[in-house]
Amino acid sequence: MASIKDVAAEAGVSVATVSRVLNDHPSVSAEARTRVLAAVETLGYRPNAVARSLRTDQTHTLGLVISDVLNPYFTELARSVEEEARALGYSVIIGNADERPDLQDHHVRNLLDRRIDGLLVSPTDGGSPLMLDAARAGTPMVFVDRWIPGVEVPVVRADGRGAVRDLVAHLHGLGHRRLAIIAGPAATTTGRERVEAFREALGAYGLELPDAYIGQGDFQADSGRRVTEGFLDLPEPPEVVFAADNLMALGALDAVRARGLRVPDDLALAAFDDIRWFVHTDPPITAIAQPTGELGRAAVRALVDRIEGRPGESVTLPARLVVRRSCGEPEPASPEPDPAQAPAVQPPVTNRSQS
Repeated sequence: MASIKDVAAEAGVSVATVSRVLNDHPSVSAEARTRVLAAVETLGYRPNAVARSLRTDQTHTLGLVISDVLNPYFTELARSVEEEARALGYSVIIGNADERPDLQDHHVRNLLDRRIDGLLVSPTDGGSPLMLDAARAGTPMVFVDRWIPGVEVPVVRADGRGAVRDLVAHLHGLGHRRLAIIAGPAATTTGRERVEAFREALGAYGLELPDAYIGQGDFQADSGRRVTEGFLDLPEPPEVVFAADNLMALGALDAVRARGLRVPDDLALAAFDDIRWFVHTDPPITAIAQPTGELGRAAVRALVDRIEGRPGESVTLPARLVVRRSCGEPEPASPEPDPAQAPAVQPPVTNRSQS
């Protein structure tokens, strides 16, 4: 296996220059960066950040790499992670992957170099060799919300299948039959799982999910807007759009309003990942809520267990349907309660098969 010295020799630069290129340091010239990257490609070099992270002392610091800091779901998740870590005597360094696999691995590599004690990651895709290497080397690590199949570390997540079934039953009861979905990236486990759950739930009522009613999004608002515009241009538009995350739902709402249409009169709208803003939209958006705070706390506890030599377990918590008025529901008889005052979630279900 090639070493960093081999890369330096191939590129005709110093080892320090190679290190700066691999860590995206701005001081490297464009010419040197090009030579180093070409050498990395030629030699098939992969930095062994895992080996550099091995140590006998602890820093009482955890690393957290989240998929998108601008997504309110991940913002709340990061907050709960930091609060639980602080309560257990750990600090947290956060990296924002911005839904980019390259940026995700950049943060993971840098966090391991900083000698963190353990790593929490919500993966942007399912193909990171770096995290596979980290897991194999025994780096304490936990996946939260999303996971990478084949990487044997605990997974802390919400099971949304039951809530998706409840949503489809709710929509069917309101008389809706043409239901479409704005899907998340197929490279993510949550992107695939939510489409599969939606298709299965429709099938229980003898309803199909035609290809024209599946729009490929990327968990960003712009994609929700673009996909919804495509749905509205169909000869037979759907009656309901189910957005597989909150930002895509807000993009869908923008698309409807931009055409002078109204939710739910012209197009009903539902979302996965409830956020506090949804009670303030007009109309308030029906959504599937994940127990975000408890997910973050459970992930920290699982990671600290592994750091301190105890077996960390996978945890699965149930999501739930929150009915509002964006799908043609009747006006509530009394004001809707603040979601912050909602009852506590059900006790976690451990799943050793994922650990």
